[in-house]
Amino acid sequence: MSAVRSHLAAAMLLMTGVLVFPAGAAAQQLCAVDLDGNGDAADEGETAACHLTASGGWMCPIGQTTCEADTAGALHCPLGDQYACEVPASGGAAACSANTCIDTSANPVVEDAALDDPGVEADGGVDAGGNCLGTIEIFSGRAARCRPAGLSTTFQNCCKDKGKIVKDGMGGSISSISTKIAVAKGVFTGLKAAYTAFKAGATASQAASAGANAIIVGLDPTSIAISLAVNFMIEVLLQGCDQEDMEVGMLRGSGMCHEVGSYCSSKILGICVQKAKGHCCFNTKLGRIIQEQGRPQLKSFAEKGWGTAKKPYCRGFTAEEFQALDFSRMDLSEYYEEIETRAQSEIQIDMKDKIDAYMQTISN
Repeated sequence: MSAVRSHLAAAMLLMTGVLVFPAGAAAQQLCAVDLDGNGDAADEGETAACHLTASGGWMCPIGQTTCEADTAGALHCPLGDQYACEVPASGGAAACSANTCIDTSANPVVEDAALDDPGVEADGGVDAGGNCLGTIEIFSGRAARCRPAGLSTTFQNCCKDKGKIVKDGMGGSISSISTKIAVAKGVFTGLKAAYTAFKAGATASQAASAGANAIIVGLDPTSIAISLAVNFMIEVLLQGCDQEDMEVGMLRGSGMCHEVGSYCSSKILGICVQKAKGHCCFNTKLGRIIQEQGRPQLKSFAEKGWGTAKKPYCRGFTAEEFQALDFSRMDLSEYYEEIETRAQSEIQIDMKDKIDAYMQTISN
């Protein structure tokens, strides 16, 4: 059973600590309880695999309470006599629970598919003369999601920032921009290779090596810290996170993703047991910053904004929209902090040159 698909068995281990019945049976019954009153059961401790009882039934361990005997020796549930006292199949004192179990074979967990947005090629198709046939999108992004701790991730936080692994693609010389704007695409390719290898039976270390090899092919080696990327992939694969979790985790930690919001990605009987965070991820950190600072200036984004958490709206700027942006109204201090200290005017001139070069690159 793959790490990604064994979430129910792993959830049982996390919640109960002890495997008291076959894993196949464990995957058949679980309970989900909204303990904090926020409308879902997606937080740690709110979902658990049920325990098999000596009578052949199931008991939810959430809120499980030891039964008490009266003077006549009859057992009573402190939560109310409407709840039956049962002895665990593994032995021990009789207990009861006010929370019911759900048969997952009859009521399976319904999981939304990953967003799987391929993104938009910046220059689209070209004719025989090299002229662009489509609409140019400047600083376009792609929709992607990562999942915080929940049932499907075996309560591992697949959204946790792992630190800066990918360097901003616009931070280098103008001459290298043609390769640097492909940084995020290289990350997507590499992590897909790693995840595919892992699912095929490779160890996490072998899969990470395969991913690293795919990342560096055709990519400026200064754009990514390969050793950090390998460690990141090993950790995330072992946590049971999927390919899209990996992509967002690496780019989000490197400052290239804008978080749109949170939504429920897995339910059972209408109860949310796993949340996800929708993002727009860009090829460069500068691209993300300009998108965040520029969209509020344009009427064309007023209605949709960033879309919804489940369907992020990540398109780039048209040439006309980009030309209408007022960079003097943008706070680009976050970007300035990552380049060498120079006079403000020199930085602005240098950045303008890089943006002009970017536009020239995607126009060719």
